[in-house]
Amino acid sequence: MTPDPGRLRRRLVLEAPVETADGAGGVLRAFTAVATLWAALEPRAARGAVEADAAGATLTHRILVRAGPQITTRHRLRLGPRMFRVVAVRDLDAAGRFLAIDVEERVD
Repeated sequence: MTPDPGRLRRRLVLEAPVETADGAGGVLRAFTAVATLWAALEPRAARGAVEADAAGATLTHRILVRAGPQITTRHRLRLGPRMFRVVAVRDLDAAGRFLAIDVEERVD
């Protein structure tokens, strides 16, 4: 199954973690942009959840992109103010030209 490249209409920013020592034996984690990708964003499911005494929801999506930069579960994707945590990445076709990325988005 090869996706239609015309569906890749959204510009997502791929961000990688950058860790620096905090001076107390721990690390501070920030994210820096490493690439901008054309993508298709497909909603999958939503569930209500309480995290740190704050009601909200966790939304799951599947994001389709052309293969390119190495993407792992340490990365995240951003669409404007929306942040997507990478849960899983896999090849979508036998030729390895497209990736399917399962992500979670927290909405408070």
